[in-house]
Amino acid sequence: MSKEWYPIINYEKCRECGVCVEMCRNQVYDKERMPKPFVVNPEMCCHGCHGCGNKCPQGAITYAGDDLG
Repeated sequence: MSKEWYPIINYEKCRECGVCVEMCRNQVYDKERMPKPFVVNPEMCCHGCHGCGNKCPQGAITYAGDDLG
């Protein structure tokens, strides 16, 4: 798990579909606020994981620590 890698949500692009919250098994997101994604446990995100970002139909997720742009 990483404190230097976690999802960043672009709320202007986000359509609150909940896909990212549903797919994350590491409790990075607050499920009580579904479908709107709120990152509450960034340290629980696996370094290098792009799972929620790959599933986001709006491309609204980037990652702190991602040097790929």
